[in-house]
Amino acid sequence: MHSYTLIAPAKINLYLEIIGDRADNYHELAMILQSIDLADEIELGSISTDTIRVHCNHPQVPTDQSNLAYRAAELMTTQFPNTFAKYGGVEITITKRIPVAAGLAGGSTNAAAVLVGINLLWKLGLTQSELEELGATLGSDVPFCVAGGTAIATGRGEQLSPLASLNNIYIVLGKYKSLEVSTPWAYKSYREEFGDSYVRDSDNLAVRASAVHSGEMVKAILHQDAKEIAKKLHNDLEKVVLPAYPQVLQLRETFASAGVLGTMMSGSGPSVFALCESQEHAEEVKLQVRSATKNDDLELFVTQAIAHGIQIAF
Repeated sequence: MHSYTLIAPAKINLYLEIIGDRADNYHELAMILQSIDLADEIELGSISTDTIRVHCNHPQVPTDQSNLAYRAAELMTTQFPNTFAKYGGVEITITKRIPVAAGLAGGSTNAAAVLVGINLLWKLGLTQSELEELGATLGSDVPFCVAGGTAIATGRGEQLSPLASLNNIYIVLGKYKSLEVSTPWAYKSYREEFGDSYVRDSDNLAVRASAVHSGEMVKAILHQDAKEIAKKLHNDLEKVVLPAYPQVLQLRETFASAGVLGTMMSGSGPSVFALCESQEHAEEVKLQVRSATKNDDLELFVTQAIAHGIQIAF
């Protein structure tokens, strides 16, 4: 086979705690990540020249070396030069359904799909762990996007401990198309405002990070208890993003007033999601938020938690 089509799911954060600074200038984090069925489609095909080509249907997505999917392909060419010479270059076509610059790991999941796809295309036989290790060199979210499901993420987000997958958890997701929040700005702002509370001792960083393993959120996930999960939603970055971006705060408040189980900003934003009791409830919430907002710039999606990351399309 000379081409593969892969499904690349988005992710949300159910929990994000900033613990302190790391020696590599990243933050030590404790997070719980969840794949959702809102997904991009990635088609990879072999081409006769030794080049990488990227196409995308979304005008905001770059198609040069700044695209994480391009960089994933480039990484594989440098890691496996003999195989690259044998099979030639790759053409990558991205059909975007995940909102751009939304805090939903859209770029990371595209990169993860390219790693998985080239592994298949070039018959490399790499394991999931090996693909995750390669992905970690591209970005902190890429390893999770390879595996997907539900997981605790520590370190800078690349150290994963799988949890029992959530089933039948329905979600409404909202994002203003024209609104973007810089992830580096969000973390820098948090450091400037709350750095005094950081754990300084490196040993204590690891202890604090592991504490989420026994957290109430993990118990709620193990029991598949959507109401308890909703009560334990937590994102430290809301402390800096919501005051700076009133539209994000207003969207969060609109979700809250729509009778959802719980609502929160995902990652560094600006996407906001809400947990609902059922698909019917989620559809009702979507209509209610649309009616209350009356802004064509707002995209709304009904989605659900899923138990997997990158998959081959059938």
